[in-house]
Amino acid sequence: MGASVKKRRMGLVADYLGMAVALVVLIAVFGVAAENFFTLTNFRTIANQIPDVTVAAVGMTFVLIIAGIDLSVGSVLALSSAVLGIALVSWGLPLVLAVGMCLLVGLLCGGMNGLIVIRWRLPSFIVTLGMLEAARGGAYLVTQSRTIYVGGPIEVITDTALLGLSLPFLIALVIVVAGQLVLSRTVFGRYLIAIGTNEEAVRLSGIDPRPYKLAVFVLAGLLAAVAAVIQTARMSSANPNTATGFELQVIAAVVIGGTSLMGGRGSVVSSFFGVLIIAVLGAGLAQVGAQEHTKRLITGCVIVAAVILDQYRHRLGGGKSDA
Repeated sequence: MGASVKKRRMGLVADYLGMAVALVVLIAVFGVAAENFFTLTNFRTIANQIPDVTVAAVGMTFVLIIAGIDLSVGSVLALSSAVLGIALVSWGLPLVLAVGMCLLVGLLCGGMNGLIVIRWRLPSFIVTLGMLEAARGGAYLVTQSRTIYVGGPIEVITDTALLGLSLPFLIALVIVVAGQLVLSRTVFGRYLIAIGTNEEAVRLSGIDPRPYKLAVFVLAGLLAAVAAVIQTARMSSANPNTATGFELQVIAAVVIGGTSLMGGRGSVVSSFFGVLIIAVLGAGLAQVGAQEHTKRLITGCVIVAAVILDQYRHRLGGGKSDA
C-alpha cells in the first residue's frame, strides 16, 4: 500500500513538472515573439484576469472526477451576478449580505443539479444543459435584460491588492490549495475518485455515493457564484449576457490539466496549470497580432493535443489516478 501511494505521488510530481515545463516553454516562445510579453506588468495582468476561471475550474475538476459534467456554470455565474447587482443597486443591501445572496443562488442551482441527477439517475450532461438555459433565462428576468452598473460598492474587492496581485487572485490560489488538499488528503476526496472509477463497486462496498455526488454539484454551483462575485467586481457591473461560453473555457482548462472526462482521475493543481496555459496562450497570441479566429483555432488544437497526449501517458502509466 505504501509503495503504491508513493508511486502515485511521484507520478503526480512528474505531472506537475511536465505542466510547468510546458508553461515555461510557452512563456519563452512568446517572450521572444512579442516585444512586451516578458514583463512583470504583463504577468500581473494575466494573473488578475484568471481568478474567475480558476475558481470555477476547481469545481469542474471535482465534477469531472466523479464522471459527471456541469454545463451550467456560465449561466449560474450570470444569474448569481444578476442577483448580486440587484441586491446592491435596487435593494441597497450591504456588500456582505448581497454577496451572501449571490452565493446562495449558486448553491441552490448546484443543489438542484445534483438532486435531479441523483433522484432520477439522469446524465449530468442533460440536467446541467437544462440548468444552462434556465439560469440564463433567470438572469434576463432578474435584470430585465439590461446591464446593472454597480460601481463603487463592489470595486473594493478588486482594488485590494498585494504586490500587484489582486485579492480575487489570492482568493483563487487559496481555493486551489484547499481543493487539492480535500481531493488528495481526505476520505471525501478518495471516495470521489472511487465513484468516478467504478460507482457500482463503491455502492457494493456499502458506501452510498449519492451524498458525495450531491456535494460535488453543490460545490460546483457555489464556486460558480464565487466566480460571479469576482467577475462582477472586475467589470463593476452585472450583465445577463456575461459568461456565455464560460463553461467551455473552464472545461478546456481542466481537460488540458489532465483531468479525465471519463472520471476517476484528476488534480486541482493541474487544472490551475491548465488555466494558466490557456491564459498565457491567449495573451501571447494577442500580442503577436493573431486574429480571433486564429486564436480559437490554435487553442482548439492545443486542447485536442493535450487530451491525446494524456491518453498515451496514462496508458503507459497504467491509468492510475492523479490525486
